[in-house]
Amino acid sequence: MLVVVGGHSRNIGKTSVVAGLIRKLRHRKWTAVKITLYGNGVCAHDGGACGCEPASGEAFELTEEYQPNDTDSGRYLAAGAERSFWLRAPAGELARAAGTVRKMIESAGNVIVESNSIMELVKPDVFLMLLDFSCEDFKPSSLRFMDRADAFIVVDRGINAPLWEDVARGMWDGKPQFLVKPPAYVTAAVADFVRGKLSEPAVSR
Repeated sequence: MLVVVGGHSRNIGKTSVVAGLIRKLRHRKWTAVKITLYGNGVCAHDGGACGCEPASGEAFELTEEYQPNDTDSGRYLAAGAERSFWLRAPAGELARAAGTVRKMIESAGNVIVESNSIMELVKPDVFLMLLDFSCEDFKPSSLRFMDRADAFIVVDRGINAPLWEDVARGMWDGKPQFLVKPPAYVTAAVADFVRGKLSEPAVSR
């Protein structure tokens, strides 16, 4: 099973959603993957230089985290993931890692990925998109895949209307929405929605 968690901007709680789902659905023994796209020496994850570009000059780099810590991949392990990986690739060139990504998904039982861009390569069982109305930034990759979201997790910061512009409300209004209030990014309702999506369909006899 494959779950993808995306969001319209940086630093709005996507890692917290992934960790929360791992924690509430721990019995699925998740393999978790964080995908970071970089370009021009500036990390697309947090907007500052971070050195995530592979020093070897390879097209992409995949590393495994082995200990719980404060990094995003370390937080996945702390939440209960069986394995945790960090994939870095140049912005706009995630397709270079397509073979590695697909092999990882096929070899693991249940995979949860924090990324928008992976939607270029896969069709997940569940795609959740995180929205924070208080954040004006709206990444182009988010807009490109917004219509594929199964549901939206809306961060409650006391703002009823989004600050961003030029994004039609109909792109999220017609699908399930779950209001969450930090630090609880995954409510029982969110977990139940994902659990229902991952359940095997009934077999008619």
